[in-house]
Amino acid sequence: MIDKRYSYREIGQVLGKSASTICDEIKRKKRNKKKTGKYDPVLAQQKAGVRKSNASFKGKKIISNIKLRKFVESSLLDGQTPEAISGRLKNHEQHLANVSIDTLYKYLQSPYGKLLGLKKKRKKRKYGYKKKLAIKDRKFIDKRPKTVDLRLEVGDTEGDFIVSGKGGTGILLVVVDRKLRVSFLEIIYKVTINNIHQSFLNIKDRFPEMKTITLDNDILFRKHKTLEKILDVKIYFCRPYHSWEKGSVENVNKQIRKFIPKGDDLSKYSKDEILAIETFLNDRFMKCLDYQTPLETLKTYR
Repeated sequence: MIDKRYSYREIGQVLGKSASTICDEIKRKKRNKKKTGKYDPVLAQQKAGVRKSNASFKGKKIISNIKLRKFVESSLLDGQTPEAISGRLKNHEQHLANVSIDTLYKYLQSPYGKLLGLKKKRKKRKYGYKKKLAIKDRKFIDKRPKTVDLRLEVGDTEGDFIVSGKGGTGILLVVVDRKLRVSFLEIIYKVTINNIHQSFLNIKDRFPEMKTITLDNDILFRKHKTLEKILDVKIYFCRPYHSWEKGSVENVNKQIRKFIPKGDDLSKYSKDEILAIETFLNDRFMKCLDYQTPLETLKTYR
């Protein structure tokens, strides 16, 4: 087609390629054995074969090391991110070779990684605010001690609810320690103020270090003064529509959504399933913890 003076666009249409791809192919392999400056298809095929054989697959390091591959694959299947796995290898798994984040992503995209079946499509995020009733006598986040803002002490926590979709019942209480990043989940099947307070008490029994809680302006917290007395802690509130001010629990909520999609009915989840999600959260390698897990930091503290 080149000899017949077809354009790059016309050649591309016949071969099912773009005109720019045809142009690049011809420019890259224009010189032939006789150095006439013409495109030689036989030589081009040979060059393509050599280039392919010399290409370096970045996941090769993982494939060639059985122990490393087993650790990487089990961590990926446990829900760990490539960033977390790379950091964990570098900081805590000295008996295994280090692997970069880029290499791990290349491995996931390779035929070996695709066998794990971990590719997921992201759902589009819907924006919008719901009008909330005012809660009286709140202490806002700017009144918190500086030690809370700087994450200096254990026991300063953040709390939030994950709610069921339309037609569903039940809510999930999530509490996270700002320093240790350890998470506690309590499923509430019948939503009443008393049941909510009891769930907080259950978490306080499991995490007696709790000293403060930062919450959003959910109407379910309207009895916050009573809750303060029951738990013997200080409660602070984010400013309205500033959920990012309790970023630790918001990040945990994103992880929980891997198992409980938005719109799901929480009443269909058993306590054992909620406990399994909590275990996953506390077994993650986290960069902010020097790639230790929240459970490891809690055990070290205690």
